[in-house]
Amino acid sequence: MKLTISRMDVWMAEIEDRPGALADRLALLAEAGCDLEFVIARREPGRAGGVVFVTPLRGSGQLKAARQAGFQKSSGLHCVRVEGSDRPGIGARITQALAVERINLRGVSAARIGRRFIMHLALDGVADARKAVQVLRSLG
Repeated sequence: MKLTISRMDVWMAEIEDRPGALADRLALLAEAGCDLEFVIARREPGRAGGVVFVTPLRGSGQLKAARQAGFQKSSGLHCVRVEGSDRPGIGARITQALAVERINLRGVSAARIGRRFIMHLALDGVADARKAVQVLRSLG
């Protein structure tokens, strides 16, 4: 099984709990030419707002625009991106391989697009992210 595996920085920003708040943040990134692959946003229970996570941001212009739009690079959330040909059970195989190595996942987002899948694995630390990359490369 051929997998493309990479570590990615995750950028995050708080968003207000109102219509258009997410659109406003994303518009600022779009104006700077950001070609986002992954966006996840959610309101947070018990708070008057929410959070949006995006990746990737590349180049000084995009990073500057992101900071001006209120985004900051997450220091506590580490992402490993996995892409490959889709087939039944691929998600189970990937998560089982990580579990065997005692790598605890903070979150998983995955989708199938045509005959391919893409998965973003969230981990708590850089050491876990590095170890996850090694484990997943051994699957390929």
